[in-house]
Amino acid sequence: MLKGIDPLLTPELLMHLCAMGHGEWVAVVDANFTADFLSHGKPVVRLPGHSLVRVSKAVLSVIPLAVDVAQPAAFMRVCNSAEGHRTAAQQAVVDLVLAQGFKAEQVEPVERYAFYEKIKGASLIVQSGEGTAYGNALFCKGVILL
Repeated sequence: MLKGIDPLLTPELLMHLCAMGHGEWVAVVDANFTADFLSHGKPVVRLPGHSLVRVSKAVLSVIPLAVDVAQPAAFMRVCNSAEGHRTAAQQAVVDLVLAQGFKAEQVEPVERYAFYEKIKGASLIVQSGEGTAYGNALFCKGVILL
């Protein structure tokens, strides 16, 4: 046990998050995401039974979002949906980012196949137990000042 650390953060997940440098991306994906296929050898940490927003909140409790990136957060846009449409899970992630002082424009909706391309640049994939379709997000790690 560690004091002050979200209990959802396993030793394995903490190790990978700690190893990331600023400007690296972490993906938090839903239970149906093809994480192993799209990981291309990068680590996949599974946290089944937990929602997208719960896992995202835990991850963001130990890493700051990048302030030098125009859109340090993203989510997978629902195919063929109206501009601005968000599922409840996606809106919860946007709200989480807004609560950290960012603006809605700094959370990028990314088309499904473009999201798969962005995953290639991620350093880590965390698979949640989110059952909502398109329950996928990306976060860019910022600089930690000591």
